[in-house]
Amino acid sequence: MAALMLIVFLALLAIGAPLFVAMLAGALSGILCLGDLSLLKVMAQQFFGGMDVFSLMAIPLYILAGILMNKAEVADRLLELSEALVGRVRGGLGYVNVVASMLFAGVNGSAAADSSALGVILIPTTVKQGYPPSYAAGITAGSSLIGPIIPPSIFMILYASMTGTSVGGLFLAGVVPGVLLGFAFLLMNYYYSGKYDFPYSTKSYTWGEKLQVVRRSLIALIGPFIILGGIATGIVTPTESGALAVAYVALAGIFITKRLTWARIAEAVFETVRLTSSILVMIGAAAVVGWLLKWQQAPQESAALVMGFTHSPVAIMLILTGLTFVLGMFIEEIATLALLTPIFTPIAMAAGIDPLHFGIVMSLNVTIALITPPMGACLFVVSAVGKVRLDEVFRTIWPFAAVALATVLLVIVFPALATAVPRMLGL
Repeated sequence: MAALMLIVFLALLAIGAPLFVAMLAGALSGILCLGDLSLLKVMAQQFFGGMDVFSLMAIPLYILAGILMNKAEVADRLLELSEALVGRVRGGLGYVNVVASMLFAGVNGSAAADSSALGVILIPTTVKQGYPPSYAAGITAGSSLIGPIIPPSIFMILYASMTGTSVGGLFLAGVVPGVLLGFAFLLMNYYYSGKYDFPYSTKSYTWGEKLQVVRRSLIALIGPFIILGGIATGIVTPTESGALAVAYVALAGIFITKRLTWARIAEAVFETVRLTSSILVMIGAAAVVGWLLKWQQAPQESAALVMGFTHSPVAIMLILTGLTFVLGMFIEEIATLALLTPIFTPIAMAAGIDPLHFGIVMSLNVTIALITPPMGACLFVVSAVGKVRLDEVFRTIWPFAAVALATVLLVIVFPALATAVPRMLGL
């Protein structure tokens, strides 16, 4: 049955069918193979039940907060802050790109949004100062991966909803790996800046001007403290912190930046509804596939197969990372996470891997799929907003993917990088 489902799924993907249609058709073929049409009723229940999870309510809130942040033009202030802090060194705009992504990640949680908001400003500016267009696009796409790792994270919310893991624990577990990923790209920019003699930034700031920039940027920097502070102290749930983030960004955009009009708010709500709908439909379809696979004991069989080769948690994590990396090259990242989590989680639990540790590794793996050809969404974004040829981006993105993979390996080998912060706070 599982083989038939896979064949139908891949065949429909090959002809360009939407992901949720391919998943549902694969599940339908599995039910027909079993010959029990009464399962069609259960299929419908599983589809809607997969979306009816309280923690998923946080997704539209964080999406809306990120979009409102863009509409309120808060990203401009983060860019200015980044330039004031790290812009006056060789390869300065590369550092600005990475630092801005780290700051932007604290409210947004979406790599595609990061690469779009920052890329439209930074890529043309970086190219104008003499950087290769492919590098400007690559560092923008690569650093955007920090967005779904530094909390909040849509991927972590999805993983938590499917596994029963604490959303707050996952958010806090992502802090150190997210910062580590940012520093990895900073080191990469340092290496390339020296190798190719990248230019210095032409803009300088006095100490007084830097203080002014910091004051202007406080509006953007408060957002992450609302989200993380509320969750860490237990004052609010992750879903409630998302609502607070939306309220804060909306008020800041209306009364402080004064760029958030009612028309822009309506556009943000419409875009949020569209994105949330597409995500939830895929989650529902994946829930159906996961239910059928569990019913046929596919996760248990997969766990037994992997455990037959090795019992080492590190080796098992490396195997699962490799499989996720390959699949993520061809399937959209949310679908990849939704399809693999029900299968991989029992394997990880059987090996004694900490659920928070495994959740962060899965989030990192799925995030890397955003910059791996041919399906990497961020590659298409930076190509479009930066007006860089897509084939050129495809050819030059691999060093950035390698840096991200190296970060994943560090987190796999040293679990405390993910688990220390949430355990310290009792999550």
